Amino acid sequence: MSRVPADGLRNLQGEHEYDIVWPWTKPGGLRTGSTAVLRVKNEARSLPFVLPGLLRVCDKVLVVDNQSDDQTPEVAKQAAVDMGRGDQLEVLEYPFRVARAGAEHLAEPELSVHSLSYFYNWSFAQCDTTFSWKWDGDMVLTAEGELAMAEFGWRSFRKDVILKFPRHGLYVESESRAYLDLSLHNAEGWGFPIGPEWTYTKSFEWEVRRRPEDTVDAILPRGLCVELKWLDGDEFGHWTDPESFATSARNARKRYEWSVFNALSAGEVPPELIQIDSPEGTHVIDYVTKTWLPTAPRPLRPPNREPQPTD
Repeated sequence: MSRVPADGLRNLQGEHEYDIVWPWTKPGGLRTGSTAVLRVKNEARSLPFVLPGLLRVCDKVLVVDNQSDDQTPEVAKQAAVDMGRGDQLEVLEYPFRVARAGAEHLAEPELSVHSLSYFYNWSFAQCDTTFSWKWDGDMVLTAEGELAMAEFGWRSFRKDVILKFPRHGLYVESESRAYLDLSLHNAEGWGFPIGPEWTYTKSFEWEVRRRPEDTVDAILPRGLCVELKWLDGDEFGHWTDPESFATSARNARKRYEWSVFNALSAGEVPPELIQIDSPEGTHVIDYVTKTWLPTAPRPLRPPNREPQPTD
């Protein structure tokens, strides 16, 4: 991979307010701690479920909003205030159109304010702690997940460890019904140190984070996190063309999720999914993350199928 400039990055559009200054070069440097960095667009429905767990276990939560039109920033701030943790949340705006994954991203120059890699580098450059969680606006910790994130915090300050949180798709049909997929557990890296060895660069369909060659992966147990997929939403809107999933071996996971989502939307329940109905008065997301998954028998198993590929 190419060498990372020591001081930062200048964007091609000359938007100097959004040039990137690496946080470890700023006066005072980095402070010990962890920050969950969420890059979001139109996640107002998900954030009330996502933010509480992160606010309980992270020193800081940074929400970078990208042109939302559903009051995502306001919802995020209110969620933190409702917990009495408004001082732990920072909400910033990234005002430029960001290329969608796939062909749009591939066509965008890496130093353009519209590229995914530039957007990610700018977002993480706002982090002032020694460790970061690359978190998505639809990922919800379970009760066990919160304990695990806190318990493994001591590893957060090592420079040679990436923490991976397996996550399971939770396809939400209504407030009382969802479908949990235990057959696929994406163990992507979510916890990273902050430093010059850990910046982002451009890859084919999406951005990729640099990492030192001697880095080790610490994979946490399954059942700690779910990824919300609203069946009445535009789950694949951040992709240029979802049908392109069929053209790349790198998209095995997305290809599988595309087929599951469309089957459920058509009223068909794939055999590997578990239908979960919550008790009256309890939202199904809360029920799955606080009760169903923490008390499910271990090891977690899909009902009728071997685990699917991850990427």
